[in-house]
Amino acid sequence: MSSNLSFFDLFLQASLLVQLVMLLLLATSVVSWAFIFQRTKVLKQARTETKKFEDKFWSGVDLNKLYQELSARQSVQGMASLFCAGFKEFVRLRKASGTSSEAIMDGTYRAMRVSLSREVDNLEANLPFLATAGSISPYIGLFGTVWGIMNSFIALGEVQQATLAMVAPGIAEALIATAMGLFAAIPSVIAYNRFSNQVEKLENSYGNFMEEFSSILHRQTLSQKVESI
Repeated sequence: MSSNLSFFDLFLQASLLVQLVMLLLLATSVVSWAFIFQRTKVLKQARTETKKFEDKFWSGVDLNKLYQELSARQSVQGMASLFCAGFKEFVRLRKASGTSSEAIMDGTYRAMRVSLSREVDNLEANLPFLATAGSISPYIGLFGTVWGIMNSFIALGEVQQATLAMVAPGIAEALIATAMGLFAAIPSVIAYNRFSNQVEKLENSYGNFMEEFSSILHRQTLSQKVESI
């Protein structure tokens, strides 16, 4: 009996609609796991790069030297991107004649805010898919379950004498659809919550750096203003 109720046999015996539901859930699960592995790598790299940049930034390195070093790279991401955007705008506005210290700091902060928005968008890439998969997969599986059970009872009503063996395959294929929905949903929900928490922590770290870096640059503008007086 177990051979008759194997997963592959149940899939082949299922109705076309239930087969489509199973294939959709299988594809959703495969894509979700691909995004999970990809986001795990990206967020781990972001945390590592943030730690390295913070250690170097707070080691007392010259800001001009640090900016030149980062600008020489082909791509700059994370906290380093915020630093480059802010420092570049700070230097540009400071060289402009007649620019007040308030205008310099406002422009610098806006440049870092734009960079922060881009970085957060990159970190959150593919997370909406995980959230959607975790939300709707159980309902898709439930739809397959309802359809399979409905077909089983329709077939049951067409015979004179009903037995468990007659309805067991239909009910089994229906329950497999539900199981596949949960199989696709549970990892997606867990991964989404975990990744969202990590993105939030990184965003807080970026925001704290923006405030601290802005304070450093503001002190530089004030000191230069005093020297000019």
